[in-house]
Amino acid sequence: MSLAVRFSEYGTPDVLRVVDVPPLTAGPGEVRLAVRAAGVNPVDWKILSGGMRRMMPLDLPGGLGSDVAGVVDQVGEGVTAFAVGDEVLGASVTPSYARSALADPAALVARPASVPWEVAATLAGTGITAWQVLDELQVAEGETLLIHAAAGGVGTFAGQVALARGARVIGTAGQRNHELLRSFGVEPVTYGTGLVDRVRAVSPRGVDAVLDASGRGEIPDSIELAGGPERVLSLVAFDAADTGIRIHTTEPGAGGPEALGGILDLIGEGRLRVPVAGTYPLERAAEALAVSRAGHLSGKLVVVPA
Repeated sequence: MSLAVRFSEYGTPDVLRVVDVPPLTAGPGEVRLAVRAAGVNPVDWKILSGGMRRMMPLDLPGGLGSDVAGVVDQVGEGVTAFAVGDEVLGASVTPSYARSALADPAALVARPASVPWEVAATLAGTGITAWQVLDELQVAEGETLLIHAAAGGVGTFAGQVALARGARVIGTAGQRNHELLRSFGVEPVTYGTGLVDRVRAVSPRGVDAVLDASGRGEIPDSIELAGGPERVLSLVAFDAADTGIRIHTTEPGAGGPEALGGILDLIGEGRLRVPVAGTYPLERAAEALAVSRAGHLSGKLVVVPA
């Protein structure tokens, strides 16, 4: 038997349990991983709450997590990209809050020895999303990008990647995260009433593009600052699609290897830092979800199935 986090009913994090589960077997085209770390994302507690059951129906009992870093310990028929003993990171096809998970080799890349397990487990979901939205917005050298929730999971990646591409980045965040943003090279502004004036105080002509990762209602301000909706993209404001802005959606791990390769290059060059705000054993996964749900984090959360 193996251990995994499971829930038999939708609800708050206290419905989570660590249980014995039958061992997984890698099928054709799959690898099995001994999980060293699993990234915690907001989508995890949204799934747990039942808020996404129409979009992502589950057969209960269910599990959580798709961001993963681990060691290949079984290879299915037809797999040639990885071998037993390889250290990898990416997205899993079975829940990653567990000691063992299955993955599609196409959604994995090799883990550089210089990247700690806890950091490796945070890269797939938010890192890939950040890379993709910057491509979608076509953020170019010399342009100014405004990021809402710039100290959040996607925001911290997007800000640093955009800076590495030669853009100027302004980011909204609570006051307590302003120093973190400055340490990345992002210019912080406080969100809320008067946002347009605060952004224009540091960028009088407005901005070239906007990434909304907060969903706090800044879409009208974003359109005004960008001079129209064409280069305003939201990850969360689905109800604002009729304003003409872009809504980004993607499958977990889609386009992963290319984006992850670029992210790992930036980490290796010292141009991208991934702060980890907390690590939790499987037995404290509920605590990790509660902290994630409370928000206002200054780094990623990770479950470590020791």
